[in-house]
Amino acid sequence: MRLKLTLPLLLLLLAGGAAARRAGDPLRPGFNMFSKDQDVQLGHENAQEVLNQYEVVHDQFLQDYIRKVGDRLAATTEARQSGFQFTFTLLNVQQINAFALPGGPMFIYTGIFKAADNEGQLAGVMAHEMSHVILRHGTHEASKANLVKLPLALASAATGGTLLGQVAQMGLGLTANSFILKFSRDAESEADALGSHLMSEAGYNPIEMARFFEKLAAGGNRGPQFLSDHPNPGNREQAIDQEIRTLPQRQYGYETGEFARAKSAALALPPPKKLPKSN
Repeated sequence: MRLKLTLPLLLLLLAGGAAARRAGDPLRPGFNMFSKDQDVQLGHENAQEVLNQYEVVHDQFLQDYIRKVGDRLAATTEARQSGFQFTFTLLNVQQINAFALPGGPMFIYTGIFKAADNEGQLAGVMAHEMSHVILRHGTHEASKANLVKLPLALASAATGGTLLGQVAQMGLGLTANSFILKFSRDAESEADALGSHLMSEAGYNPIEMARFFEKLAAGGNRGPQFLSDHPNPGNREQAIDQEIRTLPQRQYGYETGEFARAKSAALALPPPKKLPKSN
């Protein structure tokens, strides 16, 4: 006897699958109507929009530095097994923020260098964003938000037109301030946990990710955009520390040795000529 998945029943099943995760439990992508290829397509299409909206840093040393840190994280086992190809671009935006689009394009604002004390903290932000991509949180959120209309939109995109356009018509655009890149606390906890795995294998101390987020949170109610897009799941440092205890023992302390130069260069950049558009 086949079970007919009505919308209320599907919503009930989705809610029932959200049991609390314990440190060390497997991390897997959740319910998703998008294929992985559609993640890549969506990210690629929106990356072009991002590049039209923001000013890319033209300092080659800084771009190479960001790419070097990102490539080290992307070379870890869980990142490689995702099948996504990650790219890393530094944008001349003085806010403290970063985001990654489905499929792998990641954008880091120069304002991150204002807050980061060391390379491990920068790597922590990047590992966290990479984890959102690997766990497909963006298209997972889109799938939950529009269970009725999304299948028709995906079918329409398959026969012509852009996937980004179809998604945008439902109010689920992928700009830096969009709904689809504002994650739940459960998603944040998962990205913290997987991010700690990536950092550990890459040689960075995962606790630096927690220290960076705690430092931002200490700023009070006038915290940076990063915190509004990435809500604190609570007990962040404790949860990451518990996750670290489940990982293979490794020696931490990897550094490129270029962080101090990169921070100075980023903070010395002139104000951007192209200001972000409001969304």
